[in-house]
Amino acid sequence: MPDPHTGLHSELGGLPGEHPGRAASPVVKVDGLAWLEFQKPDLDRAELFARAFGFDVALKTATELHLRGSEPGSACVLIRKGGRSRFLGPAFRAADPADLARLAGATGTSVAVLPETLGGATVDLTDPGGLRVRVVSGARELAALPAPAPLIHNFGDESPRVNATQRPPRVPAAVRRVGHVVLQTTRFRRTLDWYLEHLGLIVSDFLFYDGQRDRGPTMAFIRCDRGRTPSDHHTLAMTLGPSNRYVHSAYEVGDLDVLAAGGQYLLEQGYDRSWGIGRHIQGSQIFDYWRDPDGFLVEHYTDGDLFDSTLEPGWGAMTASGLAQWGPPATKDFLGLKPGRASLAELRAIARALREDNEFDLPRLRGLLKVASS
Repeated sequence: MPDPHTGLHSELGGLPGEHPGRAASPVVKVDGLAWLEFQKPDLDRAELFARAFGFDVALKTATELHLRGSEPGSACVLIRKGGRSRFLGPAFRAADPADLARLAGATGTSVAVLPETLGGATVDLTDPGGLRVRVVSGARELAALPAPAPLIHNFGDESPRVNATQRPPRVPAAVRRVGHVVLQTTRFRRTLDWYLEHLGLIVSDFLFYDGQRDRGPTMAFIRCDRGRTPSDHHTLAMTLGPSNRYVHSAYEVGDLDVLAAGGQYLLEQGYDRSWGIGRHIQGSQIFDYWRDPDGFLVEHYTDGDLFDSTLEPGWGAMTASGLAQWGPPATKDFLGLKPGRASLAELRAIARALREDNEFDLPRLRGLLKVASS
């Protein structure tokens, strides 16, 4: 029986004339994700899940909740109290404070001071899908927190653990930092180019619908260009779809034991696993996906790829089976096919998108349906 992953690992390169995966002269080159901002109606409920997921609380008031990981830096998730749950947008960290003035000048915007609870300054932009995108500098730095010590493993002939048992505690999986965010857009090429040109991001991997490579990619895994300094395989991922929306965000934990034991803890607290545990192909992360009480998809991950700026984009066909090297099949919940309000909203979005001027046309819909059944 042939290996279903053959040809999916995207070590295949681009063809002549295909998207190069980077802008020739970007305005600035951001250094990473600073934080993600959400709005939720119940901060107490959000805090309860956040602590079970493995965050620490850096700040809580009547109107906002700041969540942090164990690594030093700013809080990595900001939740503001509001009437309905929604994703407000990402904030990227500027590589140099002077980049804010350069970005503001190039976009006709201005540098604004952030609230005292955050410190620093921001340039607020709007991407082609209408999402607010911040580039920040000088935000208040939080000191590192104690993190779980790595376990001592016995591997084959190397057996450093003798006369000692292995008992990882079943506790929340201590989050280290925010890793990436995934967005869906109806105008994939325009939105992709906007991020590459304005923020200096570069593509690690492109995916395309089977039989439609000549129409261009429909998903991109995008990293920060830090020169010869390695960067996460993707800080941002973007996929074509019938609506402009948040897909999921991911948070790094220490290792597989931390991830798995933390997942058992979440199950015991009554939370819903969406998909996992498995290992991705693009990015190679070991993953575990969860739904928070407001319906947002969030991921624990560990052992992700790191690329420097010398690697060119890989290309591969987009399939559901190609999302993981090993693990259970992608669930209907993860693929957005589980019956419920979210899937009904996406069906309405499909009908609307097919009537509008965007990249999500009937052949693209057929390609997406083929992905879901593959």
